[in-house]
Amino acid sequence: MKKTLILGLLALSCFHLKAQEDFQFGKPTSTEFELKKYGQDTSANAVVLREFGTAYISSSNSNLIFNYHVRLKIFNSKAFDKGQIAVMIRNQGGDAFETMRDIKGVTFYPDENGLMRQSDLDPKQIFKQTKATKFSDQVKFALPNIRPGSIIEYSYQIESPFIHNFRTWEFQEDIPKIYSEFSPRIPGNYNYNVSLRGPFKLSKNKGEVEKECYSPGGGFKVDCSKMIYAMENIPAFKEEAYMTAASNFKAAMYYELSDYTDFHGVKTNYTKEWKDIDHELKTHEWFGLQLKKKDFFKDRLPATTLTASDPLEKAKGIYHFMQTWFRWNGIRGKYTDEGLKKAFEGHAGNVGDINLSLVAAMNSAGLDAEAVMLSTRDNGLINNLFPVVSDFDYVVCKVNIGDTYYLLDATDQLLPFGLLPLRCINDRGRVMSLNKASYWIDLKASQKQSKTVSLKLDINENGKAAGTFSVYSAGYEAYDKRRMIKKYNSIDDYVENLDESLQKIKILKHDIQNLDTVDQSLSEKYEIEIDIADKVSKDRLILNPYFLERLSENPLKLEERNYPIDLGAASETRIIVEINYPANFEITNKPSNIGLALPNSGGKFISNTAVEANTLTFMNHKLLTKAIYSPEEYPYLKELYNKIIQSQQVDLIFKKK
Repeated sequence: MKKTLILGLLALSCFHLKAQEDFQFGKPTSTEFELKKYGQDTSANAVVLREFGTAYISSSNSNLIFNYHVRLKIFNSKAFDKGQIAVMIRNQGGDAFETMRDIKGVTFYPDENGLMRQSDLDPKQIFKQTKATKFSDQVKFALPNIRPGSIIEYSYQIESPFIHNFRTWEFQEDIPKIYSEFSPRIPGNYNYNVSLRGPFKLSKNKGEVEKECYSPGGGFKVDCSKMIYAMENIPAFKEEAYMTAASNFKAAMYYELSDYTDFHGVKTNYTKEWKDIDHELKTHEWFGLQLKKKDFFKDRLPATTLTASDPLEKAKGIYHFMQTWFRWNGIRGKYTDEGLKKAFEGHAGNVGDINLSLVAAMNSAGLDAEAVMLSTRDNGLINNLFPVVSDFDYVVCKVNIGDTYYLLDATDQLLPFGLLPLRCINDRGRVMSLNKASYWIDLKASQKQSKTVSLKLDINENGKAAGTFSVYSAGYEAYDKRRMIKKYNSIDDYVENLDESLQKIKILKHDIQNLDTVDQSLSEKYEIEIDIADKVSKDRLILNPYFLERLSENPLKLEERNYPIDLGAASETRIIVEINYPANFEITNKPSNIGLALPNSGGKFISNTAVEANTLTFMNHKLLTKAIYSPEEYPYLKELYNKIIQSQQVDLIFKKK
């Protein structure tokens, strides 16, 4: 009881300004009730009216206390899910877990007569799922009686022993916000690195000192810095194709503990330099100490590989051997799970097991190999201000041969030598070596996404067309196509499925080459028959040459995009069509010639159609020279896709003279 009373008194003393700053719970204004749509985004299904949060370190146990309060307006049924609240709270076992409490919720909704009614959250409808993930619990509750025009409001408190990252505050989410404010109170003996992500500026950024706000006992009292950060009229963050993790671009405040000073004035640094990280990783049981076990692989690599005189051929041999030896268990990570020896003997492991084994194996054969830690595309970008090892979730192998280096990932047998999966192409990685200081390396695709399509047809006047259809794929295009084909039990099953999916087209023969020879281009050749007779008029023949891969909609749909268009790799597609048609027919409709170039030599789209005698030749070329395009280039890239779609919608029409 005494401890509970002290907690209550501390809460009162630390939050004497809370009532002045936070908005009053359950008291929407008449303006909020009358709001029918959000003027700055009339397409929004809901809007955050007000949002407030505060965080402080408790004097009683030095845990982090986070309070959250939000009020939203629901415009239509598409936003009813905003009343389904699910909050993840960390639980790493023992005393390392977060607690969520003081949950309140209310819905104001219009009844049949248009009068506003109030319905409170039933505490019995609050549920906790323990171990919803490996290291997290989940608290869920649903606000009652949500209807179009409702206002919903809820608040809660989370107590956490995890103070290293203090509390991330996201100003931006998938619906717009009229006002969002975060007020952290940080004791002077805790020093955090604070960063603001996203393209928007703070509308409020001020601070003041609160005297003796933190007093953990023993006569030790510390002043606190109380900050207020706010944004107004924040647009919704709309995810779209060709982007990395949304957390890279959303407007948000991030914290990282830099140092802490105890009662005796002893300072502990948490933000480290790379030389400190290098030492830790080199001596880490599941990283550096595993890389030192290269001698384990000397007698386990094929003798023919070790005797190769050409270092590049030797590296390729080791890479292909390790690819086929291991089966990836689907788990990412920069460390080994149970050690390289056990993983090798079990023929399976996580990313760390496989790729650190690859580094050690390369070094055992006398090659110069290093480990490269990176963050995958959906994990987010690496902190560039100071080293944060937890930012990295993947490791690959870098082998240096002469003046050239190759980045390798042996988790997938379909990856050719020197080609990383696109999930790894994310800004840059940190090269970790056992005998020198670590350094940064840019992560760029070594090959582009390349495809050439060739169609040759002979048409008779009855509307029957016969000929060949060929596809040549290289780089990431070949990798993706191989993965698609390998999902089937056999090539015949793949072709049978392809045949069934193509309307009016029958595949007579097929020939697929280099399916398992991943270092070469993938070749597909099909003999086909097509019925192009017009069912309305027997004197017309209709054909759209994009019968295999037609772009049905523009992947770029936003009016404005304020984050990069990240394709991962450059791309190139060529389509060449040659059609011989009967002499008593003429072409009455064909695609217009198009020539469109992107600024800054960013790429182009060219489409040309030529007719000579009774032969139509159609050529289409799309080239995107860059892997990443800036937001300023977005409208040009969007227009390029519009032109591609327009071109693909045009049918070739042949009419009897």
